[in-house]
Amino acid sequence: MRPHKLQVATSPNRSFSVRKELIPNINSRWHCHQEVELICFHKGSGTQFVGDDIRPFYAGDVVLVGANLPHYWHYDLEDSAETGSVEKPYSTVIHFTETFWGEQFLCLAENAVLKNVLEKAKRGISLKGETGSTVISLMEKLHSAEGPRRVLLLIECLIAANLADENDWLASLGFRNDSLEQENERINAIYKYTLNNFTEKIKLETIASIAGLSPNSFCRYFKSRTGKQFSQFVTEIRVGYACKMLINNNRSIKQICYESGFQNTTCFHKQFKQITGKTPASYVLAFSNK
Repeated sequence: MRPHKLQVATSPNRSFSVRKELIPNINSRWHCHQEVELICFHKGSGTQFVGDDIRPFYAGDVVLVGANLPHYWHYDLEDSAETGSVEKPYSTVIHFTETFWGEQFLCLAENAVLKNVLEKAKRGISLKGETGSTVISLMEKLHSAEGPRRVLLLIECLIAANLADENDWLASLGFRNDSLEQENERINAIYKYTLNNFTEKIKLETIASIAGLSPNSFCRYFKSRTGKQFSQFVTEIRVGYACKMLINNNRSIKQICYESGFQNTTCFHKQFKQITGKTPASYVLAFSNK
């Protein structure tokens, strides 16, 4: 599965990029870049793909993505329209290369913590709780900072991110990104069709034809590229969508089950607990308590 390779622009008087991203889904495709990415979502929610990890994202989430790790975020703009929200999704995004401060900087003994967190970031890190709040505050300061303080604040962000443990890592240990360039459009076509149609039954023959493969070839192809069956991929998207519905809507669990694309409540409860570790009811309770 070859991601689209992006070039991240920087201005002549800046060694790394900090910006407010006001256009949702501007890079709504499977992509990667040589820069490390630190992103905070201020408004909006959707589905997050980092390596072989799929999960919902919400306002307030912070993610650190290592260099050349494939990723993408798909905002659910329909949800905002449905709830009548006038607040447009936006995020703060920082991009920097691992060597922008010089080839030997990370080799300094004092900077072992920075080298360590960038190594962790190769699998993606979800920064939660107090760590996430700390990084959000630092990113806000960094956005308006000038001069050496920009570099110091970025270092503080990375030091804080290093507090994340293995439970916060996203892509699996065995995830690899070593496919051919021509697969880029194929995998994006699969993702796009699935995200647009997961609430309905997706026939194997249909998705295989989207990929330009026979059903048997498609199953082998998808498993070899992602490490999971296509059915599991669809289930993860449906459960992620159900999670958002459970905390953002007043619909019953049964309604949400069918609106998320599940055919019966037994399957829904089983798959939901298998992926989240909680029943739908306990998930709502845990979120309310939080």
